[in-house]
Amino acid sequence: MNQKLFYSLVLIGLGTLLFIPFLGGVRLFDWDEINFAECAREMIALGDYLHVHIDFKPFYEKPPLFFWLQSMMMNLFGISEFSARLPNAICGIITLVYLYNLGQKLHGHRFGLLWSLAYLGSVTPHLYFRSGIIDPFFNLFIFISLVNVIFASWKRERLGGAMTVPKREWTYILLGGLVLGLAILTKGPVAYLIICLCLGTYWALNRFRWFITPLQFLAFSAAASIGSLLWYGLDIYLNGPTLVREFIAYSIRLFSTPDAGHAGFPGYHIIILLVGCFPASIFGIRALGTLFIERNYQREFRRWMLILFWVVLVLFSIVQSKIVHYSSLCYFPVTYFAALTLLQLEERKIQFNNWLRAGLIIVGGIFVIAIGGLPLAARRMDLVRSIADQDAFSQGNLDAKIDWPLWTIIPGVWLLIVLIVAIRWYNQRESAQASVALFGGMAIFITLTLWFFIGRIEGISQAAAMRFFERAQGQNVYVRAYGYHSYGPFFYTRKPPVTNPNYYNDDWLLRGRIDKDVWFIRHASEQPTLLDSLPDVRKTGEENGFVFYQRSAK
Repeated sequence: MNQKLFYSLVLIGLGTLLFIPFLGGVRLFDWDEINFAECAREMIALGDYLHVHIDFKPFYEKPPLFFWLQSMMMNLFGISEFSARLPNAICGIITLVYLYNLGQKLHGHRFGLLWSLAYLGSVTPHLYFRSGIIDPFFNLFIFISLVNVIFASWKRERLGGAMTVPKREWTYILLGGLVLGLAILTKGPVAYLIICLCLGTYWALNRFRWFITPLQFLAFSAAASIGSLLWYGLDIYLNGPTLVREFIAYSIRLFSTPDAGHAGFPGYHIIILLVGCFPASIFGIRALGTLFIERNYQREFRRWMLILFWVVLVLFSIVQSKIVHYSSLCYFPVTYFAALTLLQLEERKIQFNNWLRAGLIIVGGIFVIAIGGLPLAARRMDLVRSIADQDAFSQGNLDAKIDWPLWTIIPGVWLLIVLIVAIRWYNQRESAQASVALFGGMAIFITLTLWFFIGRIEGISQAAAMRFFERAQGQNVYVRAYGYHSYGPFFYTRKPPVTNPNYYNDDWLLRGRIDKDVWFIRHASEQPTLLDSLPDVRKTGEENGFVFYQRSAK
């Protein structure tokens, strides 16, 4: 067995071990995870895989590819949290193998392993492969597409040699376009925008010298449009321009306003990447300085990664809606830069300096204090209450009966040990074993934190509401969140297709001649709401910041 195949299989096994077990151990989180899983569930419920629906109404914000993957898993394994998250676990395994093989091609076997390890052992890159959100596949498709364009330009300019770019120029162009089409079908035309911004920036920095021909760019764009146009075009043919009009309006809203309350300051994504991509982010910063890179194609790839990083960071810093995963495409260049630094530390071309040491201590210390201190703080709930928001809903969340035994500090203690050991080995110039200890230890830390914390966090934040929705499964009732938005009333009630259009009329549910009982849920508040004043709506209970009501059929 050759080296590449052996280590690819090792990474498949490692990814399977870390990403797949316990995927269904905790409920999906509002909003995104439940939103996307519900879209997939409604495809199955309606038998309609062409259109995307939410609450059995057309959903124009996202194309269908990721929902197809989720619905495929649901058809195989049943409608569950496990099925909703499994596509991203598979995406994580594919990503680790792809980064290893790409890194091996660019800088050699050791670099490929370091790149995969940096991705596996950094916080948010790892977490996303255990989630049910769209972005892991979206980002991977964009990245593969860009890499193919880069390889096409190298083939054209005879850069890198036959070992690095063995395929024909046009093969890379068409393959890159087809993969970009998958990205467009996953989350929309913003994928094409990102690629064009990267290509345009490189072209401008290259003094407007063509690195691929205009004809190749047109062929690349045509290939990217094939898959997406088959779906978009068919929908437009069947239903008119509503899909395109609504999607454009949604995109404009994201760029121009803090949609759904997701506002933030301009440097939001810088902080998110620094902390979220720890520890790769610390080493990645060092790679922005002087490095000893021997070959021209290696320097060119570093240049491309700089362009990708800054294009994504600037673009989504301009966008008014600030959401963590908007900058997640930066995980590829950040972990690439980290692997460059790690390799040069191993080869003793650069030193483990005070800035690297300080970065690991400061940002790592934040995680140690937060994860190690949370179980201790939870044992002093009176102190937590005084610091938390004083509104009735937040205080009600803290009423949840969650056990925080002392052993839940284990992840924080583990991370402290990992940091001490890794920093000591880096100081002793044992960089190879230090990197394995740090990033391998971080992967274990993330896993332990999920095992010990995520169920408890869900218990505080939303479990009471989800239990209320689950009680409605199999009941012939309407369920509605009042005064706040949630996708829980759809997925966790296993809501059947809507047969009475009056269901969408809030006034009818509150005052009309309803044909079956309505269950309402709202956030607790100091002031009474309309639900408290209607004579035929009765309060049935409250739990952990949520208040429940019922209106009986007339």
